[in-house]
Amino acid sequence: MSGILAGKRILITGVLMESSIAFHTAKLAQEQGAEIILTAFPRPSLTERIAKKLPAPAKVLELDVSNEEQLAGIADQVREHLPTLDGIVHSIGFAPQDALGGNFLNTPWESVATAMQVSAFSLKSLTMALLPLMQDGGSVVGLTFDAQFAWPKYDWMGPAKAALEATSRYLARDLGPRNIRCNLVSAGPIGSMAAKSIPGFGELADTWNHRSPLKWDLNDPEPAGRGVVALLSDWFPKTTGEIVHVDGGLHAIGA
Repeated sequence: MSGILAGKRILITGVLMESSIAFHTAKLAQEQGAEIILTAFPRPSLTERIAKKLPAPAKVLELDVSNEEQLAGIADQVREHLPTLDGIVHSIGFAPQDALGGNFLNTPWESVATAMQVSAFSLKSLTMALLPLMQDGGSVVGLTFDAQFAWPKYDWMGPAKAALEATSRYLARDLGPRNIRCNLVSAGPIGSMAAKSIPGFGELADTWNHRSPLKWDLNDPEPAGRGVVALLSDWFPKTTGEIVHVDGGLHAIGA
């Protein structure tokens, strides 16, 4: 099979719905020649069902990125199916309901800590857990939602994404000597499961109807998936610590 990921082995997290960026990344990765393996939490059976819609079969492993025991064992589990990895896709984000929806000033630390661990620190913990499989270098790609701004209703996921973006830069610094690149795709809003869990998501997403230079489709995750696949490929061999915006250009428009 030919393609820009021919011969690559990629681990992809966060395939929960066919409408997700992670699903389209997995689909495009296979179409571009990659072998993939998926991780899922808390319902691997859901991901297994969705994975049947991919062009080729994909093994699904359970992984809670906040569970140290599971992280410690994930490399060995992957090795049972793929001997090495060339890429990791981090598509993980979570905040308790009291950290979203306009409750920013009243959110307790416990909820903030959960959002930070699962949404930001996990980029580091996941990458380090899989590092033994990336002896020949590779590419780590995560998904963010532009943390330059305070978005309506997004609340503590905003600081969590800012932490994710900083974490990516530090990983790029420290893993560069191993020839591992770490970049993020900052995607526009997509009507995924994660988005639907945000109270007032429609108000946030409506911004794209008025300010995006390129027409944005909430129901089309493929452009963001293409961005992730491009960064996984060898076509960006000297790009690291970068945030590539796939948001219709809204990030460049002031008003």
